[in-house]
Amino acid sequence: MSFLMSFLASLPLTNRQIPWLIFAISVSALGSALIFEHVGGLAPCDLCLQQRVPYWVLIPAALLAGALSREANLGIAPLALIALCVVAASVNVGIAGYHAGVEYKWWEGPTGCTGGGLMAGSLAELKQQLAGVKVPRCDEIAWSLFGISMAGYNFLISLGLVALGILPLLRYWTATGVEEE
Repeated sequence: MSFLMSFLASLPLTNRQIPWLIFAISVSALGSALIFEHVGGLAPCDLCLQQRVPYWVLIPAALLAGALSREANLGIAPLALIALCVVAASVNVGIAGYHAGVEYKWWEGPTGCTGGGLMAGSLAELKQQLAGVKVPRCDEIAWSLFGISMAGYNFLISLGLVALGILPLLRYWTATGVEEE
């Protein structure tokens, strides 16, 4: 535990900066996805849209935590909001990791999103298929950089947000004297 304490003490980020950093990263990630969609013309698949939902929790929670943090040490309310950010980012790690695995063919994705099911489940789906509308598939990589898809980058970003959010929680936990004996 002493190694953890010294490592946490050596990090240059203050607890007050962390909610703002989570906010900025979350806005950038969601904004990038929207730019890729509306400017770049990359239609999101169902799993892409699901990955955006946690950001709608992260952004206001981090903004509120940042606004409530007036001192270098966060109070209970901002810490609770940071904990909510950690939960939301953790959910996104799961969704993005699952989606990246589907894209890289490590496992199968939902049949309605991977083209595996040729039968329509409803009248609306049948009409869509008959109209020849191209539905974005979850198992196709629409864009990648250095061999990493957008879902892969979202996985890494969300993992970083989890680590960033855990930092003030660990600092609070160790500062209050709650340690293993």
